[in-house]
Amino acid sequence: MTTNQKTTNNMDWKSQRNLVPYEEAHQWMEDRVKALQNKEATECVWLLEHPPLYTLGTSGHNKDVLASSKLPVFKTGRGGQVTYHGPGQRVVYLMLDLKTRYEDIRRYVFELEEWLINTLHHLGIKGGRRPGRVGIWVEKDKQEYKIAALGVRVQKWITSHGIALNVNPDLSHYTDIIPCGLSQYGTTSLADLGLSIDMQEVDNILQKTYPFKPCN
Repeated sequence: MTTNQKTTNNMDWKSQRNLVPYEEAHQWMEDRVKALQNKEATECVWLLEHPPLYTLGTSGHNKDVLASSKLPVFKTGRGGQVTYHGPGQRVVYLMLDLKTRYEDIRRYVFELEEWLINTLHHLGIKGGRRPGRVGIWVEKDKQEYKIAALGVRVQKWITSHGIALNVNPDLSHYTDIIPCGLSQYGTTSLADLGLSIDMQEVDNILQKTYPFKPCN
């Protein structure tokens, strides 16, 4: 596994160059959360991509994965419903200690949303929230499309899971699910919006716009 890692302000930034199997990433997060709870590790932001699969969050329903699907499905402990992960999607997992900042999950989710909105702004794309819909949305051809997903888990105020920004994934995989239970909306990506950008440049902007101050 090829990994770039740097530590700044008692925070590990871990960037993966190869595809990381979801089960492996899930176990790594669980282990890191326990270590943080026991004060045996530093906080961590992990940037990675997965091989193609669907994940079902705690509010997910099997019926939202259509019979036409041929990808594996993983039931996970994050919030939310069903989503797709695969190459070309920048997934960011955050293992943070909210006790050192604020014990407020709504505020944490709001700041994750702001992070994505600010990242898109740096790329010249107007993204935003939509009432009653999870994730970050953009307008294309006068239609609403989802470009980024959020799904978090908080255990004893230690976070895991996080966000996923569509950079250049195979959008056809979204046709075999009902993303987040919303069948009436489409899914887009930076490439689909006409922006050609490599993952390293996306990572640089994510680090520049990162909203969470170092813990005390």
